[in-house]
Amino acid sequence: MINSNPETVSTDFDASSRLYFEPLDEESVRDVLENETGEDGVSPAILAQFGGQTAINLAEPLVRAGYSLLGSDLRAIDVAEDRDLFGDLLDHLGIPQPPGGIVATPQEAVALAEHLGYPVIVRPSFVLGGRAMEICRTPDELLEFAAIAKDISGKKPLLVDKYLEGAEIEVDAICDGTDVLIPGIMEHVERAGVHSGDSIALYPAQSLTDDLVATLVRYTTDMGRALGVRGLFNIQYVVFEGSIYVIEVNPRGSRTVPFLSKVTGVPMVDLAVQAGLGKPLASLGYGTGLWPAQPLVAAKAPVFSMSKLTQVDTYLGPEMKSTGEVMGLGQSAGEALGKALLAAGSGLPGRGSAVLLSIARRDKAESLPLIRRLHELGYDLVATEGTAEHIRTELGLPVDSVTKKLSEGHPNALDVIVSRRVAAVVNTVTGDRRPLRDGFLIRRTATERRVPCFTSLDTLRAALDGSEAPSRRVRTVDEYRASEAPAFVAASPASHA
Repeated sequence: MINSNPETVSTDFDASSRLYFEPLDEESVRDVLENETGEDGVSPAILAQFGGQTAINLAEPLVRAGYSLLGSDLRAIDVAEDRDLFGDLLDHLGIPQPPGGIVATPQEAVALAEHLGYPVIVRPSFVLGGRAMEICRTPDELLEFAAIAKDISGKKPLLVDKYLEGAEIEVDAICDGTDVLIPGIMEHVERAGVHSGDSIALYPAQSLTDDLVATLVRYTTDMGRALGVRGLFNIQYVVFEGSIYVIEVNPRGSRTVPFLSKVTGVPMVDLAVQAGLGKPLASLGYGTGLWPAQPLVAAKAPVFSMSKLTQVDTYLGPEMKSTGEVMGLGQSAGEALGKALLAAGSGLPGRGSAVLLSIARRDKAESLPLIRRLHELGYDLVATEGTAEHIRTELGLPVDSVTKKLSEGHPNALDVIVSRRVAAVVNTVTGDRRPLRDGFLIRRTATERRVPCFTSLDTLRAALDGSEAPSRRVRTVDEYRASEAPAFVAASPASHA
């Protein structure tokens, strides 16, 4: 095993016969492979599926250097990552994706956005963690963020896609080149546009109809076979106005594999390694189809280290900011969410506390039922002027008003956070997120004082569901699973032809 993370030395030492703590670049990896070449001169083969995007990026130069690649071959990687090739594959399979295009300059991005219609997502090509990816709702926003993305992208093009504000669905699957096993389907709490590493995910998906599930299984199976995947692959979908669109496919293991393996009982890593070595899933006791949903609900919640990172905005968006994750289990989504958010330190405070509300204009109507729930649960309401007026007019609820503009006197939004008058903040963002602006300072002040700060109404809704859950009984995964043992019925390969 080669890993560049120094913490690995203390945690993974027994996971391999030898552990190399080396940079993950071509030269260092080739040095290791030369050292591992046996006395018979036979070079070791490479398994790149479990090193994230970094390992996938190393696959091509190492194969060019003469080393063999286990698992998915270079064609599968190239087709999944090349926008044109992947688009051609989806067209051939009849699978829709959000409309978009490739541009060279911010000005071309604006012209394409006018054709696609706002909002759009702009991003550099070939970056990790959603870096410099933004949702833009106006030409001015697009020009600003496209310029930033272009600086990062350099000579490489920019990608501009129509933003579909629907439910994001994530699927991890295993393919042996023919058969595809889908251990589970996860649904993100936050709508598409929040990086999958920063969003809360629920297993099993809570809002999908049987027809949508069948479509997801068909699309996943068709793409796995067409790509010739041997091992793990991850697909992110968005459900928008009743239709399913593919956002992206990653021909490798994702961060959700440990989570999904634990809650489903499917040994995903073991199966993926065996498939990469050429063994069919059927010979391992697994066939094609969707593994049965387990008698539990599991929530994966992100953990952030924002208080240690100054000048970093805490809003949830396409660029990943989390540094870890936790899991909560329950008999309902509310129970699982409550446990996960409690473990992550990002749930609502005890009832009877005060909550500061500063809601962007476009979110005000959607926020009203959530604000009413806060009041009914016993939270005192404090709000910036515009939000406070909206609460009084539309809900008739008592609310204390503070100024959001920090230069216009006291008490302002920072005062009530610093004085601990409020124990949580709800601040949905406008397009202007530059440092030193009022909204940015509100979010930073809350974070630095470890006051939970919700920048997405979807996350607030999840926290309310968790707070209202009637039970938080502690049980192990095995105890949940033992309460009801669903039988797996493998689908015929022909059913997905």
